[in-house]
Amino acid sequence: MGGAVVLFVAAVAVSAVLSFGAGGGGAQGEIVRVEGDGAGGAAPGVGATGGVPPATGAAAMPTILVHVLGAVAEPGIVELTTGARVVDAIGAAGGLAGDADPAGVNLARVLVDGEQLVVPREGEVPQPAAVGGGGSTVAGSDGRVSINRADVAALDTLPRIGPALAQRIIDWREANGPFTDVSQLMEVAGIGDAVYSGLVDLVSL
Repeated sequence: MGGAVVLFVAAVAVSAVLSFGAGGGGAQGEIVRVEGDGAGGAAPGVGATGGVPPATGAAAMPTILVHVLGAVAEPGIVELTTGARVVDAIGAAGGLAGDADPAGVNLARVLVDGEQLVVPREGEVPQPAAVGGGGSTVAGSDGRVSINRADVAALDTLPRIGPALAQRIIDWREANGPFTDVSQLMEVAGIGDAVYSGLVDLVSL
């Protein structure tokens, strides 16, 4: 008799558990995804931007594009930071080729945006540098900036020469004719001994 009661109670318990699993827990194991649209979306800061723009990194450095040709390992257009020099452009183009004539270019010259840089091969006559806008020639075969042909942008690449002083150089040659000697730069207002000493080896007529 006692054994029958125990079996009956156990059967009732099993039946109750099965009934709860079949009907009482209805959504057991189901994953419901809520797609955010407008106010019904995810809470700000949890998988949603909440209208706040993403954080931005440090401001990008201004850059220039230079077309490197001639005796370099990988000729083509390279992107450099403003103020880069010829040696930087050659490095970005894979370095000098085995037959390059490094004496044919001024490795320390500051480049300008849109410039075409041709590295000569041994035995070749170096080509003048050409810069931006139609490729106006502003540098001699030795890489020096021509004070008689350079525009404001080219003169501005020289040390301690900003746009205003570059314009004064152009104004001087328009008023007095072409420079006949580099030392005449000292006749331009704003160019004293200190500025001139930093220019004399970087310019030509």
